[in-house]
Parts: sequence; C-alpha cells; structure tokens
Amino acid sequence: MKFLVLKAYLELIHFDVYLARRNFRALYDEVRNCPIRCKTPLSGAVERICAAVDMACIWYWKEALCLQRSAATACLLKRNGVPAQMVIGAQQMPFKAHAWVEVDGRVVNDKPYTLEIYAVLDRC
Repeated sequence: MKFLVLKAYLELIHFDVYLARRNFRALYDEVRNCPIRCKTPLSGAVERICAAVDMACIWYWKEALCLQRSAATACLLKRNGVPAQMVIGAQQMPFKAHAWVEVDGRVVNDKPYTLEIYAVLDRC
C-alpha cells in the first residue's frame, strides 16, 4: 500500500505542474490518452487505488483540486487495467465545475450522487 500511495503522490505532483502552468489541454490529453493496460485488474483494485489517492491527498503539501485528484486517479486506474473515465461536469446555479472518476458508469472517487448535482460536460 505504501508504494501505491507514493505513486499516487507522484501523480498529484505531475498533474499539479499542468495546473500551475494553466495547461488544461495537456492535462486533459494525458488523461484521455493514458492507455488501459491489457491485464485483468486485481480484485479490489479500484478501492485500493482510490484509497491511495485519498491518502496521498492528505499528505500533499497543499490542497489537491478535484481535477488534479481525478486525473491522478483515472490514470492510476487505467495503468492497472481498470477502464476508468475522468468526468468533467458543471452546475448552473450557482455556477460550479467539478471533476470525478467513473468506472462502468459508477462514481468511484466522490459521492455516489455527484451525477445528480452536475451536468456532464465531457468524459475522457
């Protein structure tokens, strides 16, 4: 588990660089093009990876934004054979944007009712 938390922490740093440079397009393209490994995911992989990212966020030196956290989660899941999608959504009033990760149409790194709050703008 420690190794997985370290990998999650490094992913947070990696995607933080894109956000610091305000390069949303590069972040988006990297998540979209991250390959899903052909291997069969291990049982409980989704839960372990989401828990590792949550733990890495606790130790991160600043607040990890939902986009950064979701990009890191989606890529880690894909690299472990899980067909994950980062989803970007928004609500109108008050305007608020949000990002989360889904696997087989199920929200895995946020509240299950997230889809009821936000309209989906894109999936990658």
